[in-house]
Amino acid sequence: MRPLALDLHAAPEELRAGLAELSAERPARFKSGKNSVPVRFEKIEAAGGRCAATGDGQAVAVRYARRTDAFRALGRLLGMDDPAAAAFDETARFDLLGAMVDVSRNGVARPETVRLLLRRFALMGLDTLMLYSEDTYEVPGEPFFGYLRGRYTQEELRALDAYAADLGIEMFPCIQTLGHLEQILQWPAYMHLKDAGGVLIAEEPATYALLEKMIRAASAPFRSKRIHIGMDEAHWIGTGAYRQKFGEKDPFAILNGHLNRVREICHGLGLRPMIWSDMYFRLGSKIHDYYDKEWEISPETVANIPKDVQLVYWDYYHLEQPFYEEWIERHRRLGSEPVMAGGVWTWNRLWAALPFSFATTEACLRACKAKGLREAFATMWGDDGMECDLLSALPGVQYFAEHGYADAVDPALLRANFRGSCGGDFDAWVRASDLDSVAGIAHPERNSNNLSKLLLWEDPFYSPLDPHTRALPLNEHYAKLAEDLARAAKARDGGPFAARLHYPAQAAQVLALKAGLRERMHAAVAGQDRALAGALAKEAAALRREVEKLWKIHRAMWLATYKPFGWEVIEARYGGLRARLETLAERLKDFAAGKLPTIEELAEPLLPVFPFPDPAQIPNINHDRLKTPSWIK
Repeated sequence: MRPLALDLHAAPEELRAGLAELSAERPARFKSGKNSVPVRFEKIEAAGGRCAATGDGQAVAVRYARRTDAFRALGRLLGMDDPAAAAFDETARFDLLGAMVDVSRNGVARPETVRLLLRRFALMGLDTLMLYSEDTYEVPGEPFFGYLRGRYTQEELRALDAYAADLGIEMFPCIQTLGHLEQILQWPAYMHLKDAGGVLIAEEPATYALLEKMIRAASAPFRSKRIHIGMDEAHWIGTGAYRQKFGEKDPFAILNGHLNRVREICHGLGLRPMIWSDMYFRLGSKIHDYYDKEWEISPETVANIPKDVQLVYWDYYHLEQPFYEEWIERHRRLGSEPVMAGGVWTWNRLWAALPFSFATTEACLRACKAKGLREAFATMWGDDGMECDLLSALPGVQYFAEHGYADAVDPALLRANFRGSCGGDFDAWVRASDLDSVAGIAHPERNSNNLSKLLLWEDPFYSPLDPHTRALPLNEHYAKLAEDLARAAKARDGGPFAARLHYPAQAAQVLALKAGLRERMHAAVAGQDRALAGALAKEAAALRREVEKLWKIHRAMWLATYKPFGWEVIEARYGGLRARLETLAERLKDFAAGKLPTIEELAEPLLPVFPFPDPAQIPNINHDRLKTPSWIK
């Protein structure tokens, strides 16, 4: 591939700092020389965003409307074998095309990781980044806010905002101001502000004193005047301390009243707020469902929703374009133009569910374009601990970005642009999603199961998934996947992040040994086959060694990607699994030696736990439901 030659002094001033950062990261792709391709940038007037490039065989001229368009064009050139032959012209389909990264579920991305993502996103053509922070940001005067959780300092966020601006990316805070505040409400310092669950008590003056501090602190490091103030999934609003203090009240009225108070705080600070929209739909549903087609909301409630607060419609579940179109219109009936929040499935799993993410993004963004919606971003959540490698989402974000500059995604261009923005092999990264897209489960693009996580963490004595997965060729599937990913991790042309594939490769290696082990152990104990039990004791010991390798690979990756805070949660899971495997090997050895008449835990037959005959229908399950059949955690 021919390198690009950049003359920073000749480039438009607004691009110089960003170009310097991008070229410094990949010196082999940016250098002057006999075979290099000089790149010249020219700003043009255009309604919305536009990027175009024309090569004459020797050099290439880039025309751009916004800074983000210039960097998008550069990403395209980096993915070409011969950028001097470039000939493309793209028009942005959105006014806001961004990403949201969860930094609240253990994985608080290091500032250098955020900078790495910003460079990737700039080359993809994204113009917005939010860091979802429930408590992981510094609030002056509140030492227990984000205590021992790796919170960002004001200085860290201010530096990230400046870095993002150089790359044409707007950063603004994404916080919570009603629910999802379990992390602070666990401390005695804040318990007096708790309604129920993780929900703040509305109408309490002390609540708004704290919220003003939070909003002021969250917004201070950023030059943007936008702010996302959350308010989703506040399921227990008005049911706890609120009811005791203020009596029974319509949840809609509590929600609207609280929103108006928080809106006043935002306006006092010159901020333009947005909120997640789901509570307005859940409270209008008899089954408390966000996507209930029987949803009803009174005209009075609609009239009281502030029209200068944007509603964010989040949906990364549906595979049909008409559903998104209908819900966009339902949002519009609430009185304002919504923002669309799609998703790349990083939550509650080991590696992003890329095929399913592509499918939901396809339906979602086609609907947005059909309905003329102009603002959209992709979320990357970290529910249940963020075991997932955050960078595994990059192919999904690239897919999202491609929709931002075209009516449809071109598969060949998608792969080339991923090579340009990330320097990686798109198909190898998608192959790692086969941790969950197991042979025997049809249509992985329609499935969001987290099977590999469940198989990894389920207790080896009890293995509650075993009755559901016996028909699947798991051992063969994971053995082949481990081999393929290990090879891709070492590939010379795999790009700068190829080594990250060692993590899913080792996870597959562990699962190749663990899958089906409990069924074989049960057969040995039930049949009093002590020779087989001895052989299985060695397998359990070997499995424990492979788990230790995975733990160390995961630990190294985590500490390089995230702040160390939060790793203790994941490490405790590894520690529990390693201890159980050691006990398992010892008990099998004792049984094999005739020291035990049976192994009670292994002798008991397993029953199907979930009412789903098809393994593809096993729902996403959290770690705590697999580590033990006991409710005592």
